Amino acid sequence: MASLELVLPRSFYVQDSVTVARELVGKLLVRRLEGVDLIGRIVEVEAYGGENDPASHAFRGVTDRNRLMFGVGGFAYVYFTYGKHWCFNVTTGPEGVAGAVLARALEPLRGIEVMQKNRGVKRLRDLTNGPGKLTEALGIRGELNGVDLTKEGELFICKSEEKGNFEVVVGKRVGIRFGLQKPWRFYIKDNKFVSRT
Repeated sequence: MASLELVLPRSFYVQDSVTVARELVGKLLVRRLEGVDLIGRIVEVEAYGGENDPASHAFRGVTDRNRLMFGVGGFAYVYFTYGKHWCFNVTTGPEGVAGAVLARALEPLRGIEVMQKNRGVKRLRDLTNGPGKLTEALGIRGELNGVDLTKEGELFICKSEEKGNFEVVVGKRVGIRFGLQKPWRFYIKDNKFVSRT
């Protein structure tokens, strides 16, 4: 399903985070884990800006944690949150312009039995319908922080070989305080794998 010519190039990621977020919907996230390809279609994402976005990790400037967000786009930004979940993001923009896109939900396509084992969940609908669920299902943890997503390896994103017939819905980000809301959440309309908000 995934081949080198289909891996998204650096030029895709150096766009602004909102553009990248919208265009990531329908793409394939590939995690190679112990010789097995775990693949899911990206069905829900959220964009985060830089120092102009109070909801972003980059809002207060460069730190050890968010340094990747200020580099050139196309790298995995993986962090631990709420003391229990890993979150997977892709960095965006040119060098020095912070941005990232959070992967919120996937539609599982390949390696489903491994995903079920990783999550301890059988019901397909509940496997990857949230940012912490998808990282657990695909075995995405802190050691993948900084991985170059433009190279075929442990973790990368591909174009789908199938033409997507779906409508992308634009909405407000989840869990953001009132007054900081931006219409930077994008998801596939009526897709049953979109997270419950």
